[in-house]
Order: sequence, then structure tokens, then C-alpha cells
Amino acid sequence: MTQAAVVITLALLAALSVLQLAVAAGAPLGRFTWGGQHEVLPTHLRIGSAVSVLLYAFIAAVLLDRAGVIDVFPSGFSEPAAWVVTGYFTLGIAMNAASRSRPERLTMTPVCLVLAACSAVIAVS
Repeated sequence: MTQAAVVITLALLAALSVLQLAVAAGAPLGRFTWGGQHEVLPTHLRIGSAVSVLLYAFIAAVLLDRAGVIDVFPSGFSEPAAWVVTGYFTLGIAMNAASRSRPERLTMTPVCLVLAACSAVIAVS
């Protein structure tokens, strides 16, 4: 079960990274990000999207470390960090569900739901 959670999480984080890089580069997909208020993101949100890719990479490293796939963090770090990640994605469910952007609600809410569930499976492992 943990292996499947890792694969699903990595695939979704990769897809989100592609989306965030695209909107950071000016792609007209802003309706899926940052509350969906801008088709093309303004500069400050483009920067936020670029930074979010780094956050996704860190999250992937935390979850891979917790699952025992890699060993990059000090002992005792990845277990609580994986629970923080789970909480982050759980909060994302509520935030995306409350978005005024229908495309963001319909796309990102289920993505966050799956990421929260997979992160919890990994955190428990």
C-alpha cells in the first residue's frame, strides 16, 4: 500500500509542478491556481508558483525519506514532517473546495484529497 501511495504522490506532485511552471511562465491556466482569479498570473503569483515547485520537491523528499526510499534527513525528522505534509494537504482540501474558481474547485480539491490520503498512508508506514 505504501509503494502505491508513493507512486501516486510523486505522479501528482510532478503534474502539479508542471502546472505551476507553466503558469509561472505565463500560460493562461491561472484559473486552476491561486484562487483562480487570473487567467494569466501577475508577477507576484508567478514567483509564488515557481517557489511552490521547490516546496513540492521538498515534500517529495520528506515522503520518500519517510517511506524508506531515500535517506536524506536526520533520524526522527521525516515522521513528524510527513504528518505536517498530511496536514498541509488536508488544509488544501478545504481551501480548494472554498475557491471561487469552479475549475480550481473541481480539479484541485480531489487532487488534494488524494495527496492527503497518500501522505497519511506514508506517514503511518
